Amino acid sequence: MKKIALALVLSIITYFIVGLAFNTQHSILISLIVLLVTLWTNEALPLGIVSLFPIILFPSFDILTTNQTTQNYSNSIIFLFLGGFMIAIATQKTQLHEYLSNKLLSLFPHTIKGILFSLAITSAFLSSLISNTTTALLLIPIAAYLTEDTNIRMRMVLAIAYGASIGGIMTPIGTPPNLILLGFMEQHSMEAIPFIKWIFITAPLSLLMLIIIPFVLSLGVKDSKLDVKIEEKGNLTVDQKRLLYILGSLIVVLVVNSKIEPYYSGLGLNEKGILLSYGLLMFMPKIGFLTWEDTKKIPYEIIFLFGAGFSIAAAFSSTGLAGEIANYLLVLTNLPTILIIIIVASLVTFTTEVTSNTALISIVLPIIYSLSQVTHIDTTLILFIATICASYAFMLPIATPPNAIALSSGAVRVKDMAKFGFVFNILGIILITITALVYWQFYL
Repeated sequence: MKKIALALVLSIITYFIVGLAFNTQHSILISLIVLLVTLWTNEALPLGIVSLFPIILFPSFDILTTNQTTQNYSNSIIFLFLGGFMIAIATQKTQLHEYLSNKLLSLFPHTIKGILFSLAITSAFLSSLISNTTTALLLIPIAAYLTEDTNIRMRMVLAIAYGASIGGIMTPIGTPPNLILLGFMEQHSMEAIPFIKWIFITAPLSLLMLIIIPFVLSLGVKDSKLDVKIEEKGNLTVDQKRLLYILGSLIVVLVVNSKIEPYYSGLGLNEKGILLSYGLLMFMPKIGFLTWEDTKKIPYEIIFLFGAGFSIAAAFSSTGLAGEIANYLLVLTNLPTILIIIIVASLVTFTTEVTSNTALISIVLPIIYSLSQVTHIDTTLILFIATICASYAFMLPIATPPNAIALSSGAVRVKDMAKFGFVFNILGIILITITALVYWQFYL
């Protein structure tokens, strides 16, 4: 009850403070968001339960009607993610992820530096296929048993957590903020970023981060050889082979469906339908691997969280709060593009450290969208930058799920994460800025 009381007190205080600069409706909306973010952050109530609060609160305070709120919980982007969840559960059920992990780990030398690189790359690879949260949960226990040295173990756990965040941005389904962006773009009738195009756009940044982060984590440690025993999984089972063929066909369909302007217009199929179809294929007798009982493993609380995020974004836009905040930021409009990118990247990266990246991006996107309408910078570009930065926060456990899982392992202390994370935050902002200027702005 103390945590709930704290959330209510913060919400009320916020209402009176922001009331000095905003009208009553906007002040109420901001205070309600503070209430939601606090409850998400301090875990006073289950994540999924708090994520349903907008359905009650927004109509009660005349922010959105019930129908306007609830339609966000059935946003078509959610079904893309639902298909991804089904495929991820099939991957875990067949233990294909363990086979792939062992194969990837065996490619690197068993020195400390080699293992740090292998863990980060393995984590990033799996995180691009299944959620970064699931990846961290699967791999961090492995790192805990690789060595008894607490200093090296800490670096290995961080390599997995940071690798999961890096890999999470590589596909639209890798981490929730990516889906929030696609849903927001759909709400505003913006052209969606195709699945394969997303991968090609994010690949250079991810590759650079996967080189830098393990290298920095290896500094200050003698690169000795470790006696690491990788469990041999033998040959692929019949189920694993079949799932690999299915995943291969999915990749082929996504590639063939992608537009390559002006040379190729693609098949024109809806990517949400493609992912959901392949997810449902996992239940097909003699083809798939799942039963209805397996659906209990789908993290419905994340789906509700998406609905809450889309509802917050809709409330910002419909009430005009996004435009109002953008008006206060008009001082940025005359700045050079590089400074606008650095400011947005820095604000999102460091603000994400103290709140959920999913909640933050839901709040930030409508504000940045309104701001982009009165600046010279491309709207899609600046929204994409903000979304990537929401996942590239490495300092504190609350910033991203992989960070929280790393801390819960007991192998990492907050001061260790903050020390390395601050360096990676700065490097991330620099690399994102450079990538945006020399690559993204020409292809987004």
